Amino acid sequence: MTILLRHIRPLLALVITLTTLVHGQVVQDDPEELKGIDVVEHLGEEIPLDLAFVNGGGDTVTLQTYFEDGRPVILILGYYTCPMLCNLVFNGVAETAKEMAWTPGREYQIVSVSIDSTETSLIAGAKQENYIASLDKPGADDGWAFLVGAADQSRALADAIGFEYFWVEENQQYAHPAVITVLSPKGKISRYLYGIQFPERDLRMALIEASEGKVGSTIDRIILSCYHYDPQAGGYVLFAGGLMRIGGFATVAALGVLIGGMVWRDRRRRRKEVATRG
Repeated sequence: MTILLRHIRPLLALVITLTTLVHGQVVQDDPEELKGIDVVEHLGEEIPLDLAFVNGGGDTVTLQTYFEDGRPVILILGYYTCPMLCNLVFNGVAETAKEMAWTPGREYQIVSVSIDSTETSLIAGAKQENYIASLDKPGADDGWAFLVGAADQSRALADAIGFEYFWVEENQQYAHPAVITVLSPKGKISRYLYGIQFPERDLRMALIEASEGKVGSTIDRIILSCYHYDPQAGGYVLFAGGLMRIGGFATVAALGVLIGGMVWRDRRRRRKEVATRG
């Protein structure tokens, strides 16, 4: 079964990639159908943190709750009874979160918000329990929140990040893009990542970028300064200046090792001379 899934997932990813435009628009024969599915990026803008939802435990919370500890936030819009696409996005985030050395709830926070106002906190709670268990990371119990709420609240949040969707009566499903949004600790939109699979490097760099370097090691920040996000490539790529910067760091490091070795050998020689004289 595991081997079968490994073969199916790349195939699903390919199908969705071929049927999805760069910004998540579903390709259909009728151009009118495209108008309701899109992501209009609002980079640099802040989302309304006073929007209220209900968490998996049945408690009413505002988005501000998840922005009080100075951590960047991964925001996922979708719905929990979605027959396929949302689960693929959730699974993609879970797989990358499991791969990263960081733990949700410590270095960063994940928040999923349902666009379906008929979904209940019981559904959200079950979803949260399953995904946190799949992470298998101690301390992640509160690191991934699944929220439900009134239609006007989820719609306001979707509008704030430019997430366009609509209900398809014929299929009894929501049509929506596959995207996650990375937010700063103050709720500012920092980066959009599209698709159902999120390379560990891309997600890690997006979180470092959103946190303005407060998350991650010094090496992580140096690496980020050598890359930039390329919308066409759909990820972070090394640019010429970054390559030169890496070369500069390597040169400085090599010189440091060389000079350090020379100093160490000189001191050792002097100690030997002193010992001989004594």
